Amino acid sequence: MMLDTVRDITTPELIEIRLHPAGFLPRGFAFFIDTILRWLLMLLIAIPSIFIGDLGIGLFLISIFLIEWFYPVFFEVVFQGKTPGKHLVGLKVLNDNGTPISLSASIIRNFLRFADFFPLFYLFGLISMLTNKEFRRLGDIAAGTIVVYTEPAARRFSVPEAIPVPPDFPLSRDTQKTIVSFAERSVGLTKPRQEELAALLPQLSQTMHPQEPQGAARLISIANFLIGRKS
Repeated sequence: MMLDTVRDITTPELIEIRLHPAGFLPRGFAFFIDTILRWLLMLLIAIPSIFIGDLGIGLFLISIFLIEWFYPVFFEVVFQGKTPGKHLVGLKVLNDNGTPISLSASIIRNFLRFADFFPLFYLFGLISMLTNKEFRRLGDIAAGTIVVYTEPAARRFSVPEAIPVPPDFPLSRDTQKTIVSFAERSVGLTKPRQEELAALLPQLSQTMHPQEPQGAARLISIANFLIGRKS
């Protein structure tokens, strides 16, 4: 279960981790940095190639192909999902099950950049990111990858204290995790946003007992009960 843009997953090693998908702006800034670095690298190769004649031109064209297509693949696979641009912005790319990105997945997501580019200036990729709740472009969807923040912001949060209230019925493990996650993040959300998210779970955020809190406050109270706080 997922509220907002936080994804809780369990890795194949049964380690529970929380991922925060990165949006368009930080990813665009990282891409801009990597583009500048690629162009600088091409320029460094072009200068000596000029003095080698036709052989130099041939080598330069080959280097352009390799840099354009394998620059991100090399860094993502060797440096744990981080190109220089992603590293500077605080992002990394993972398989969507939370494991480090594989060589095949990196090749697929980067080689499909041409599909994201169509019809002009990555319009398809932008539309895909804006319509996907995890901001995944076409290459990410095809490769089964996700770009996330390196340091999950939610680690700074904790469940705010409130009078513990037990839920009206037994909750699954995923639902319990969702409620605790919401409570942890609630301190960084506006009240209207809290109520908007709480409305996604009306069976839990609303109750027939008027003396008990309603909406987001009720979810936070349930979270206090779930983590074992006493009144």
